[in-house]
Amino acid sequence: MSTQPIKLNKKHIDTIDINDALSKTIDGKSQKVISLIQKNIEELHSVAFANSLGAEDMVLVDLIRKNKLHVEIFSIDTGRLPSETYNLIQEVEDKYQFKIKIYFPNQEKVESYINVHGINAFYNSLDLRKSCCGIRKVEPLNRALKDKKAWITGMRQEQSQTRLTLKEEEFDETHQSQKLNPLSSWSELEIWAYIKMNDVPYNALHDQFYPSIGCAPCTRAISEGEDVRAGRWWWEDPQNKECGLHVK
Repeated sequence: MSTQPIKLNKKHIDTIDINDALSKTIDGKSQKVISLIQKNIEELHSVAFANSLGAEDMVLVDLIRKNKLHVEIFSIDTGRLPSETYNLIQEVEDKYQFKIKIYFPNQEKVESYINVHGINAFYNSLDLRKSCCGIRKVEPLNRALKDKKAWITGMRQEQSQTRLTLKEEEFDETHQSQKLNPLSSWSELEIWAYIKMNDVPYNALHDQFYPSIGCAPCTRAISEGEDVRAGRWWWEDPQNKECGLHVK
């Protein structure tokens, strides 16, 4: 698979041409996002948004807050996030006047992993990396989604080989809930055009060629022409580049 080359920096974003056709496309897709979320709110009454604070997630925060959609917005603080991500949390809360609900990993499990395997053991094997993600991400997500009837993600089909067939709506067997991916068909250009059109805050690392941002030790900048998620777990096979949050 070849995703769109990423050339993100502030200059690139500033020069995006918001023409009538692009604006109309984004308006139409935005209305579809709102309708999908509102439908699930009306039918299920318990919808949460797992906000990982990437560019796509900022689009969803803007749409949810501006349209007063009754969605609980939460994030997972793994304990190893970049400082830019913490700065963004504060910026989002100040701009939209609400508090993101934060979930942390289980302290005893983190301590046990580090004391047995080492502080950066995730570099040593795929099993140890997935174990770290399981402790720092998956377990907190399971707690966050307990009793939730639907949850929202910012995933897109373009992002990686593992997401090519991503649907806007599917049933999540793991959490026994509806899983909404309302931006699944959005392009990279459309995401950043929306951000520019609506003055949406975003992670400062995006201006330094970080299209996909997770934990600091597992995220790097990418080179021109690399896939969107090439900077995530870059030492692994692309087929394995998921942390366990979205494995079917």
